[in-house]
Amino acid sequence: MNDELSAELSRIAPVMRDEPLSRHVTFGVGGPADLFVSAKNEEQLRGAFVTGQRHGVPVYIFGAGSNVLVGDGGIRGLVIDNQHAAIGEPWENGVGPRVSAGSGLSFATLARRLANAGYGGVEWACGIPGSLGGAVVTNAGAYGHSLRDVLIIARLTDAGGEVSEFSADDLELDYRKSALATGTMGESAVLSVDVRLQKGDAAGLKQTIRRYDEQRKSAQPTGQNCGSVFKNPPDKAAWEYVDGAGLRGHRIGNAQFSELHSNFILNLGGATAKDITLLIELAQEKIRAQTGVEMTPEVAFVGEFE
Repeated sequence: MNDELSAELSRIAPVMRDEPLSRHVTFGVGGPADLFVSAKNEEQLRGAFVTGQRHGVPVYIFGAGSNVLVGDGGIRGLVIDNQHAAIGEPWENGVGPRVSAGSGLSFATLARRLANAGYGGVEWACGIPGSLGGAVVTNAGAYGHSLRDVLIIARLTDAGGEVSEFSADDLELDYRKSALATGTMGESAVLSVDVRLQKGDAAGLKQTIRRYDEQRKSAQPTGQNCGSVFKNPPDKAAWEYVDGAGLRGHRIGNAQFSELHSNFILNLGGATAKDITLLIELAQEKIRAQTGVEMTPEVAFVGEFE
């Protein structure tokens, strides 16, 4: 890896070589990154991203690491751990309250902090562990809502460091996709977002969040996983297809489709990315053969796989 790049990055934030990415993703699997930088604020995030782009190496930005499967061979290039989690005070813009937050803040944390302060509009996101930056890329959602419903603008930097603001329409937010995910916007990094809020009652909002928490705990497994593995096809939920293929509880190595919710794959301890990939491919093959339906992964595959 380019020593000049490493030296330049070290003037922005501490640099680690060969950092195991299993430490930074909720699946708990994945090989090392050639170079790894933790960005604590917007200046470091933008600086590291632009520096990597200028040196012509692949640049990957990790938020909460909750929707990512890293290959056992790791990632060649630069990984930026986005810890830009600043959150401003809600303010009025003439048509209602809004708040600005850094792209490294978890969506769930934003929802809970705002509910405690008596602001609603995003309480449905209380169980989304991914970062706001990741939420922009995937148009994250839950309980019939998505980021598109509340996003006012997202601030992005391009590869040259120019910062611009984009609306939900600009970003083409749709079910679990965006112009960032499809690559039509070129190399860009999400720096921060502004979301639309509603003034509410803190006690009532916290009660709503408790109900969501209870629903999630009864329906979704804990432990090392990435969240939902497959996107829902138009006709029915993804877990129904996995069940129909007889794969609930099916295990390869130390990876297993959850007994509680079969659109989750669990790392039972010591699973590899290969184990998980084989499970995903097995489900796709069985469901395709039985129904003709192509199951699209919601999880992002990054790095080197066997």
